[in-house]
Amino acid sequence: MGNAKKILIVEDERDIANLISFNLEQNGYDAEIVPSGEDAMKALKEFLPDLILLDIMLPGIDGLSVCSWIRKNPETKNLPVIILTAKGSEEEIVNGLELGADDYITKPFSPKVLLARIKNVLKHYDKNNSESGEKIKFNDIEICPSKREVKINDKSVNLTFSEFEILRFLIKNKGKVFTRNEIVNNLRGGNYPVTERSVDVLIVGLRKKLSDAAKYIETVRGVGYRFSEQ
Repeated sequence: MGNAKKILIVEDERDIANLISFNLEQNGYDAEIVPSGEDAMKALKEFLPDLILLDIMLPGIDGLSVCSWIRKNPETKNLPVIILTAKGSEEEIVNGLELGADDYITKPFSPKVLLARIKNVLKHYDKNNSESGEKIKFNDIEICPSKREVKINDKSVNLTFSEFEILRFLIKNKGKVFTRNEIVNNLRGGNYPVTERSVDVLIVGLRKKLSDAAKYIETVRGVGYRFSEQ
């Protein structure tokens, strides 16, 4: 389909996979279906899609293991991943976000909502890739948006998509206090199934990776978070 965005659908229920594929192609995307985690990993060694829709409950290697593998693999670590699953508890959503998923949609879902969320994730990635690459610097932290690279004292730090976006959002708005919902809305737009705990988990993970620089991310009790101006 020419320059159409390619989406890899990892789903073992054929009827659901075909429904997703039909809706994607009706809206200008190029879709490919694989039925298992093993097939997904094999496909990703052959081509890189623009986005992955990933079920959790798959035969063989489960979706969370595939997501973890994607984020650890240098060639796939920056691919957008949306988890699409019937497992929708708070713990499962947090687990998916910790592993680096960019969004989490529970079944049953509306094709219209799915398309909106895909568009939103792709928009964020396209915006990041089109930026001038001008670096953001603050004390010992350096962010290069075009490369999605963060360095602390000239040492690279490997962040997930969500961790990177939170850090960039907070550092660009130093001194301002944001609620958890405001942080998530900046990342993914409205109507995201966020809980306070899921945001807190992302912040905890980010702080661990920032090491000593974690001191700049301050908790404002009863409100949310801010990035220190000093």
